[in-house]
Amino acid sequence: MSFASLSGTAHGRPRGARSWLLGVNPAAKLVAALVLSLGLLPAVDPVTGGVVLAVTAAVVPFSGVDRTTLLVLGGVFLLMGASTGIVNLLYGEEGAWGAFGAAVRLLAIALPGLLAAASSDPTDLADALVQRLGVPERPAMGVLAALRLAPLLADQWRTVTLARRARGLEAGRNPAAALPIFFGKVFALLVRAIRTGTLLATAMDARAFGTGPRSHARTSRWRTADTLLVVAAPLLLGAAYALSAQLGTLRLLFG
Repeated sequence: MSFASLSGTAHGRPRGARSWLLGVNPAAKLVAALVLSLGLLPAVDPVTGGVVLAVTAAVVPFSGVDRTTLLVLGGVFLLMGASTGIVNLLYGEEGAWGAFGAAVRLLAIALPGLLAAASSDPTDLADALVQRLGVPERPAMGVLAALRLAPLLADQWRTVTLARRARGLEAGRNPAAALPIFFGKVFALLVRAIRTGTLLATAMDARAFGTGPRSHARTSRWRTADTLLVVAAPLLLGAAYALSAQLGTLRLLFG
């Protein structure tokens, strides 16, 4: 199963308007996400990030990503935003307004990248990186392998947990024993990941990746919607900065 939920697509093309983001070229989504994320780095006020966050959040229902994936991934970023806000509130010098701005800024930077990754099939993403963005094949295939192996690592984590439970290595309700058992499982998973990565690297070398030009089984197509998305990203960023400056709330990181 791919990282993106493609149950509503046919031959890589979305079936309805509510899944239109699935049909956008992954290169266009990646460029738009980078423009928004990098463009928000200098702004520390909540208005600039809030505008981008609100518009990006409005795209979520049309991303075609299943709710389970959004809840799992989105919950992690919401926790990061909340913890950032709390830390800035307790130890920052800007008070509640500055803490709110830090939390909104983090979410606004992370959400575009999250949507770009969750709504892109790993194979389509690798093809777009090589054919549209000119990324060398080795790192592009590394991205593809990493996305494909993410579910495998989750399965391996469950296997390690069950194997240790079969050997009687359980913490039960003892928190003192839970910590070393957890790090033991992390180490076992790390060893498996290294072995899998070594096998993949050997397989790529055997297929001569990175040694010269190669043919492609599929063509990464660029459509009008892709161009519109790339153009819309800097326009949204400019509108966010303009509104913040108009309201007098714009604060720059090095200002």
